[in-house]
Amino acid sequence: MRPAPPPLKVCFIDMNAGVENQAMRCLQSVIARFESELRESNPTLPIEVSTVSPRDTLDPIPRGHDLYIASGGPGAPLEGLGTPWYEDFRRFSDELVAAHDRDPGDASAMFAICYSYELVSMHLGIADVVQRDGRKFGVMPVYTTTAGRHHPLLAPFGDRLFAFEHRNWEVVNLDEKRLTAMNGAVLARESREGRGDKGEAVLAFNVSEAIETVQFHPEADLAGIFNWIDRPEQQKAFVDSYGDLTFERMLKTIKNPERVARVHHEVIPGWMRRRFNAIYAERGWEPMPYGPVEALSGADLSVLLGAHPDIPSAPSL
Repeated sequence: MRPAPPPLKVCFIDMNAGVENQAMRCLQSVIARFESELRESNPTLPIEVSTVSPRDTLDPIPRGHDLYIASGGPGAPLEGLGTPWYEDFRRFSDELVAAHDRDPGDASAMFAICYSYELVSMHLGIADVVQRDGRKFGVMPVYTTTAGRHHPLLAPFGDRLFAFEHRNWEVVNLDEKRLTAMNGAVLARESREGRGDKGEAVLAFNVSEAIETVQFHPEADLAGIFNWIDRPEQQKAFVDSYGDLTFERMLKTIKNPERVARVHHEVIPGWMRRRFNAIYAERGWEPMPYGPVEALSGADLSVLLGAHPDIPSAPSL
């Protein structure tokens, strides 16, 4: 009799330091939807999901999981230097890369977001992690590089995507030779390639298949963004920083199902399916169908927008 396959083990590395926000709810909904899709090809495969919050509990990251998703979080990434939790994160990152060098078909992988993106950049020494002159926040364009347009993480979006950002720090002055030597590539920037009119920050890169990481928040869903928009102090801060016209344009972007909703439905779920299919044979699982995730339907979008009738229609593109 064939032994039962091992469970799929997923770990959230919660970098919010105990501060409640919308991100972990969004990530949990991503996992729930992924599990529903997984059931189509693996109806009896158990999924074990765990969470570690190293910044406030100092608990080490548990090893032996298949997929790791490291969240954003508040505060300065430099605050972690020399702390036990950061040293453990560094060792863990190195272990992932080394495991992929040995056997990519039987190795864990991590998707790192915002604060965790800054930690990975800092640890690898591939760029400077510096404080911005002011906070960048709201739904913003993200411009893919040539490598990004050919990498499965961002290839579905062509030359740009729109994602929620909320950060006081950024990754600049990239050492591309060092990143290339790590079998990595820059996947997205703050401005189009060869330009710096919208900023000089690097917004996404990979290190082999071990780590894929982004500065923006692909986990952000419409409910979470509306939760942010509905706060008068956030609206005022955005208008004060970017102006009324940019605020109106952002509202139109939110209503376009090919923008924020698509990023939420494509980026992390697509990464999870790819990583699952990279290791399924070693684990005795069945592969998942891989293709673009169906974006939010017009009916679903209408339900979410029902409480916000003042949001303008999406612009023609």
